[in-house]
Amino acid sequence: MKRTALAGLFISAAMLASPVFAADNNLCTSKLQELKSKVNALPASSDNSTMEIKRLMASAEASKASGDNNKCVSEATQALTRADSLSNQPKP
Repeated sequence: MKRTALAGLFISAAMLASPVFAADNNLCTSKLQELKSKVNALPASSDNSTMEIKRLMASAEASKASGDNNKCVSEATQALTRADSLSNQPKP
C-alpha cells in the first residue's frame, strides 16, 4: 500500500511538473502573436515609437529562436505596452 501511494505521488509530481517547462515558450508565442496583430493595426506613421516597437518585436523573435524565453516575454511585453500607448494616443 505504501509503495503504491509513493509511486502515485511520484507520477503525479512528474505530470504536474512537465507543463511548467513549456509555459514560458507558450507565453512567448502568445505574446508575439498578440504583438503582431497590434503592430498590423497600428496607424501608419514614420514615428520613432513605431520603429522601436518593431525593433523590440524583432528582438523578441530572435530571443525565441535562440531559446531565451524569458527575454522574449520581457521584450514582447515592453513592445505591447508601447503599442497600447501609441494606439491610445489621440489622433490629430
